[in-house]
Amino acid sequence: MNNPLFAQISPEVGEIDEAAMDEAMKVSPDEMMALLGDMVRATDEKLRARAKELAARIVLDRARVGQPGSRGSARMRRIPADRGGDIDIDSSFEAITEAHAAGREPSLEEIWARDWAKSELAICLLLDTSGSMSGDRLTSSAITAAACAWRAPGEYAIVKFAREAEIIRPIDGRRTAGEVINDVLALRGHGVTGLAGGLKAAVDQLAGARAQRRVVVLLSDCRETDDVDPVPAASTVDELVILTPDDDVSAAEKLAQVAGGKWAALSGPSAAPALLMELLA
Repeated sequence: MNNPLFAQISPEVGEIDEAAMDEAMKVSPDEMMALLGDMVRATDEKLRARAKELAARIVLDRARVGQPGSRGSARMRRIPADRGGDIDIDSSFEAITEAHAAGREPSLEEIWARDWAKSELAICLLLDTSGSMSGDRLTSSAITAAACAWRAPGEYAIVKFAREAEIIRPIDGRRTAGEVINDVLALRGHGVTGLAGGLKAAVDQLAGARAQRRVVVLLSDCRETDDVDPVPAASTVDELVILTPDDDVSAAEKLAQVAGGKWAALSGPSAAPALLMELLA
């Protein structure tokens, strides 16, 4: 690889110096993220395997930077025991004691249970993998995927699209964030931009979500090249958030405007988590 940084973190063939990699993430996070994407796709089998081992940790750690304490995921709540859940002994202790003192069993209406509240947020991350979204832009996709998994771990889907849309992780999927990140890092940009089809696939995924708030996070320059107008499909999205490369924002700005969505210019992979949190606020 013709990258000076590569020589620092891989002094021996097939080896990766983790300490050097962590230091590079502090100094040049965007350059390191781009290099990580290259290593996951390397022809050297040993290097590729080692890079995959480290990729999930590094990307997830980066995605957590600046995150709020609450991730908007399903949370524990206290409910009457007759509505299900697990008995909350601490909250129900007084009622249980009084019932036993009276020589009877406590009723379900008197005691409390703990249960998971319904997810507040469902996200479908829609990744443009057309020819215009190669290199650093695809690396941004990986860290955005990690940020989505961190923000809505209960319900998130990932769909990639070029000419056709393809599901990487369905909304009810069980694939781990690490597995998804490695798949996204291994993507290669090619083909036309079938934006309308991608938006339709994202809406279809969110249709099965339990959360009331359903957001499509689109990472794309939004320049459709398959001659299909994306506006009708965008108008069916409950809430549209667009992250677009900062050197080509006009199409994304226009689509966000007509769809009533939000957009932000993405300067590099490391900027994605903070921008996403800002747009989802």
